[in-house]
Amino acid sequence: MPDSQLAMMTSPLPALQPNFKQAGGSPAASNGVIMNILVCIKQVPSSSQVTVDEKTGVLNRNGVESKMNPYDLFAIETALQIREKQGGAVTVLSMGPPQARAILSEALAMGADRACLLSDRNFAGADVVATSYTLSQGIRHLGAFDLIICGKQTTDGDTAQVGAEVAEFLGWPHAANVSAIEAIRADCLDLAVNLEHTVQKQRILLPCLIAVEKDLNTPRLPSYRRMLKLDETKIITLGLKDFSDHDENHYGLAGSPTQVEKIFPPVHDHEKCTHTGTPDELAGQMLALLIRMKMLDTKA
Repeated sequence: MPDSQLAMMTSPLPALQPNFKQAGGSPAASNGVIMNILVCIKQVPSSSQVTVDEKTGVLNRNGVESKMNPYDLFAIETALQIREKQGGAVTVLSMGPPQARAILSEALAMGADRACLLSDRNFAGADVVATSYTLSQGIRHLGAFDLIICGKQTTDGDTAQVGAEVAEFLGWPHAANVSAIEAIRADCLDLAVNLEHTVQKQRILLPCLIAVEKDLNTPRLPSYRRMLKLDETKIITLGLKDFSDHDENHYGLAGSPTQVEKIFPPVHDHEKCTHTGTPDELAGQMLALLIRMKMLDTKA
């Protein structure tokens, strides 16, 4: 991707304004702060036995059993607890193929108010930057939010970068590795953030994006009753035609400034063997094995 094109994509867009009006959901809290919350979630493979397209370096997800990214369950639970305390509404957003509607249904069964899937062939093969840009475009289409919550990372990519990049595209402040939300104020949040050797206290202005740790709470189970009464009209699907930026070169593989050089599943070549004998014989066998595996320098 040309540098000029990437600069155009990554330049911050005007920040969305805080929206403290009730969006349909729970009634307002006593402090009057009603939160309109968006949660970004992702469908990931249930197994590590996933093949890779050798040409594009993209995971082949067709026919692979999938589930909601485990870290995203904590993000949903965080949003639901805030809504229950403060009032407001919770929207869940995901990007993926049509089958990703399954995790949106799961989120609605947990208690989310509405859901949106970003699905378009032009979005396929996106790297972190293109994925984040696509999500930011979807968020702008859906309207103003006070808070966006993401899980710490995904189990398939493990980059832990999408949340921060979405916030940058929106021009919002953001915090990662959030282990606690200590206070919700009219214009900011007080957070505890896990750093490598300490826990840092942060105050972040609203609207903002936070990526939460898995120890923040215990996610609730989906409600079977809600699942039975699930209203599919609460899940909307958006594509490239719905965005303000219709340039196909900003999305998917074409809009990805990073390309995978090589990716492959690990080779399972474990060898199991049993040795018997006296202690001296076993020691000799172990020594021979280490020499054969070139784990000992016999010239020393």
